[in-house]
Amino acid sequence: MSALGASRRPRGAWLRNRLPGYLLVLALFGLWELSARALTASESWPPFTTVLRALVVGLAGGELGVAAGSSLGRMLAGYAIGAAAGVLIGLAMALSRVVHGLLDTSVELLRPIPIPAIVPPLVLLLGIDDAMKVTVVAFAAFFPVLINTVQGARALDPTLRDMTRTFRVGALRRLLQVVFPASLPYVFAGLRISLALAMIVTIVAEMIAGSQGLGYYLVSMQYAMRPADMYAAVVLIAVAGYAMTLLFLTLERKLLPWYHQNNDL
Repeated sequence: MSALGASRRPRGAWLRNRLPGYLLVLALFGLWELSARALTASESWPPFTTVLRALVVGLAGGELGVAAGSSLGRMLAGYAIGAAAGVLIGLAMALSRVVHGLLDTSVELLRPIPIPAIVPPLVLLLGIDDAMKVTVVAFAAFFPVLINTVQGARALDPTLRDMTRTFRVGALRRLLQVVFPASLPYVFAGLRISLALAMIVTIVAEMIAGSQGLGYYLVSMQYAMRPADMYAAVVLIAVAGYAMTLLFLTLERKLLPWYHQNNDL
């Protein structure tokens, strides 16, 4: 098989695997259109074509695009902070019994707290500006990355661990060249979970205490009785979330080809 044919086959397989899902989404949009035009007569449930028109107008006019860019900036900032902290502290907890014993109780106490419950205290401490929203997103993104990093570092093959001890590999070199690479599939699993959580928490924070962003836009359109614009924002959030997931999976395959070679569906 030529190199060109080998490179094309994964793309064809990727499309074949996802085509049924795309067709189902199109069918659901069609059902939405049908239900709005034939089964209900409510202004609160506009046809999908009307929502799609509102989405195009909102993006072209700039109002919806500005709101999306504002939310994306806060989300990425909080996600980066939370993910970096999760990896670093997770590795420290996995490799040091002292650090694990010191932090484990605090982690298990804080991890179950619902995100909406920490927004009011943070509003009192940080106000309603970007600092509060970035902090909330970082808090949400931190724990999935932390837990997966700890599990990944602890799941290191005992043979590799014994080999590093036999050859007296230094602690820093063992961390960078053995432990961290071996735990990367777990780390990326946590990063992927946190990516979706970061988007959700950003929108929720903007809905609770915001003056801009997609969450604030959603609430504003609800109060203004503009359901088409409200649903357009929901559709935009869904599409943006899916696009980010695809980009993340592409990056993961580039960085971990040895893992996906035998694990791709």
